[in-house]
Order: sequence, then C-alpha cells, then structure tokens
Amino acid sequence: MELRHLRYFVAVAEEGSLTVAAERRLHTAQPSLSRQIRDLEYEVGTPLLTRNARGVALTAAGKAFLDHARLALAQVEAAGEAARRAAMPAKTSFALGFLTGQEIDWLAEVMRTLRDELPNIEVTVHSQYSPSLAEGLMRGQLDLAFMRREPDLPELVFRRVTQEPLVVVLPSDHALAARERIDPRSLAHETFIQVSDTAPALRRVIDDYLRQNKLAVTPGHAADNLAMAISLVASTRGVALLPVYALNFLPWSVVSRPLEAVTGEGTGKGRGKAKGEVPSIDLVVGYHKANSSPLLQLFLSRMDEMVARVAAKAH
Repeated sequence: MELRHLRYFVAVAEEGSLTVAAERRLHTAQPSLSRQIRDLEYEVGTPLLTRNARGVALTAAGKAFLDHARLALAQVEAAGEAARRAAMPAKTSFALGFLTGQEIDWLAEVMRTLRDELPNIEVTVHSQYSPSLAEGLMRGQLDLAFMRREPDLPELVFRRVTQEPLVVVLPSDHALAARERIDPRSLAHETFIQVSDTAPALRRVIDDYLRQNKLAVTPGHAADNLAMAISLVASTRGVALLPVYALNFLPWSVVSRPLEAVTGEGTGKGRGKAKGEVPSIDLVVGYHKANSSPLLQLFLSRMDEMVARVAAKAH
C-alpha cells in the first residue's frame, strides 16, 4: 500500500465520484484511478466503495478506512513540515491561529506576552474556522490556536481561555430590540439564522439549547461565518444566537441583547446549557502535545496572566 493509494481514496470519498476526483482533484485518467482503487481494495481485502448511477458511496469498511487514511496523510504532512522547519536555521518562528474575529481581543495580548522574545522570532498569524485550526495544529503548521474544543483529537491539548455567553443578534428596529433581555421563547416565530457545519462546536451548543428548552424556531438560512450571519440578520430581518464577541462586528443596523434565563427543570444531558441557564461556549487555546517549542512553553507559563489582563479590560 502506497501513499498515493490513500490520496486517491480520500479524493474519491470526498468528491463522491471517480470521474470528478480524477478530473478536478487528481488530474489523472478515470480508468487509471479506478484501477488504483481496485488495487487498494485488493490490498485491504474488502470493498471500500460501492458504485452506482450517481457516483460512489463508502461501504462500512470504507468509512472506517477513511478516518485512518486521513490521519495517515496528515501525519505524513506533519512529518514533512517538521523536517522543513528543522532544516531552516533562520529566525525561530511561532505560528498563531485565531478563530476568525478573536484576534481583535487576543492578538495584542499574545504579542505582549511574548514581547521579550519578539526581536528574535518571526510571528505568523492565521485566521480560520476552528476545524481548520485543529487541522493546522495536527499537521504542525500552527503552534497555538485560539479556537473551540474539537472532539476526537487526543493528540491536542485544550486549555480554556474564557467562557462566552451567547446573545441574540437582531435588527436594530426589531420589536424585540426594545427589551433589555430577551426571553428565548419569543424567538419561536422569528426567522432563525443558524450557523453551518463550519462551526460544529457552536452549532452543537445552539442545537442543544433549543432542544433542551423545547424552543421550536423557524429555520431560515445557515451562515458559514460570523460576518455572513450578521449580514443575513440585517437583510432577512431574522435573528441569530451568536457568541458575545460578535459585538465587535455589529453595524448600526444590527444590535445584540442578552438572553433571559428560562425557568424550569432541565432534562437533557447534552453539551449545551440546562434550563434556567444562558447558553455559552468555551474559547480555548489548543496545541499539539508533542510540540516542544520553548516559545509555546513560555506562552503557556504566562497564559493565566494574559487572561487576567483581558478580563480586567472587559470590566
């Protein structure tokens, strides 16, 4: 089994089509790709894909194999990245990642924390979705990221930075905007702007909160990012539940209001908040447990001081 077999298989699985994978991802002939997949299935000893008129689908064995194939490719890339870094005797680098928008509150404090080392290091900053940040940490492309807790990644360590309450975001001239706090039950007949699967941790918190409190909202659009969610609130006159840091981006036409706690006993055991509590989501710093960077260790040793400074500014 060769790495190219894994790359070919992952491409086909993600595209759902041998033809599309061959033409768009791999730039090879479809018959050649089919032969490579057959060779892989022969090596594994069981079918990984089923062919049908609409393309291909993963078998149960294929689904299990896909997770391991992705991990193997990520580890190979991480090994290459580590080797390239080791071969470069230039300035020490420190790669930071931020959940898009969080750099507004945290970048200056990170730089202050590392200020004594800044003349000797090169700091790079990346702004991405949380799952992409996790991938960057796994591949050795990032040293540290401000992100959400992404599940099923035992190689990563997460330390909580702060807990962000969710707030209602709505048009500034909306009838509910006149209230100091909004009873979530009043959202039932409003067009609800949900977040998409690009923010799976936030999506889980919102879905759990709605389900545990039996809040039947009217589904509207799903937003891929914070800016899109705010834009949809303004353009469709819908409402959204977003982390409080969204306040940094609100135009004059959109406002936020805190949620009112719902009274009653909670019944769910999910990851969201129980009844009577306002939903919130953790902002964490994530790093790879195998990362031995002295700069990372320096940052972690001073992290509590940094968090305290930011909290003091907020109050």
